[in-house]
Amino acid sequence: MPEPELVDRVSASTGLSPGEAARVIDDVLAWHRESVADYVRRRHRELQVHGVRNAEAFTRISAELASRLVAAPSLSERQLRRLIYG
Repeated sequence: MPEPELVDRVSASTGLSPGEAARVIDDVLAWHRESVADYVRRRHRELQVHGVRNAEAFTRISAELASRLVAAPSLSERQLRRLIYG
């Protein structure tokens, strides 16, 4: 359960009930708790499904990592490959 003050603030600013606000907060926090390795593997799979080739996928993933709320360290293409393929 998120902090009550945060739930109250989100509830007041959005019109959501406290229960709905708490669920939204939990969902957002879970999104940001995803490890860098899990994020890289998930995004690579998603991009492959859409026919994006590795070179473009690695470029996109690197840019996405840099723009996250808490930016991940800069990873080389080799480091990305190792996260994905082991």
